Amino acid sequence: MSNFQKIALITGVADEADAFLPDHPSEVEPTPLGTVRHVTYEDKQIAILCPGIGKVHAAAAAMHLHNHFAPNMFLIIGTAGQVSNLDGNCFYLREAFQADYGTLENSNDHEGFTCYNAGAWPMGPANWTPFTAHPMPTPLALPQARIATADTFVKCPDRSTYLRDSLNADLVDMETAALAQVAQLLNLPWAGIKATTDNANGESSGDFHANLAAAAQRAADAAVRFLAFI
Repeated sequence: MSNFQKIALITGVADEADAFLPDHPSEVEPTPLGTVRHVTYEDKQIAILCPGIGKVHAAAAAMHLHNHFAPNMFLIIGTAGQVSNLDGNCFYLREAFQADYGTLENSNDHEGFTCYNAGAWPMGPANWTPFTAHPMPTPLALPQARIATADTFVKCPDRSTYLRDSLNADLVDMETAALAQVAQLLNLPWAGIKATTDNANGESSGDFHANLAAAAQRAADAAVRFLAFI
């Protein structure tokens, strides 16, 4: 029997949650953070919650589900912008970090920002380590990516270049690292699957809306496959 019988699944956008097993029998539960949809799939209980966009919403959802559902694993799925040249359009997240936690010394220069571990003193030499996800099941066979999380929708090519070249990010989003940090604090595993909508540049707003439904479905379909392998 799998060790992961109860999965807390979190998204930032309703389309991402709605794409996951939309026609599967479910029970719904109202909560202060939004409606939780409960489904059983592959002998696993899954609680699906979309609390809204951003790190605070993701962390609050994780704590709510931890307290009221007691999951064995957190799973975040949905969409992201891409900043690297990594091949693919749907990725397993091997690592996540908070790209907006640190010290800002020069607001006119991306190099004026020093990244630190989220929650650490933002002083002294740069010293940070990304949050590591649960290993990808080999049969899932998705390309693996590092995601940078910040409470900012990235539309700046210079920012994308900085995240790629200085912090080795492949993708950007607004939730994953917050969920990963809560998982680490609670000593629980986390996993993430993100499909890309845009290239984190000046065209991102239009590209995101144009590609949201298809990307959300790619991530949801991959998440269904993931559940069969854990």
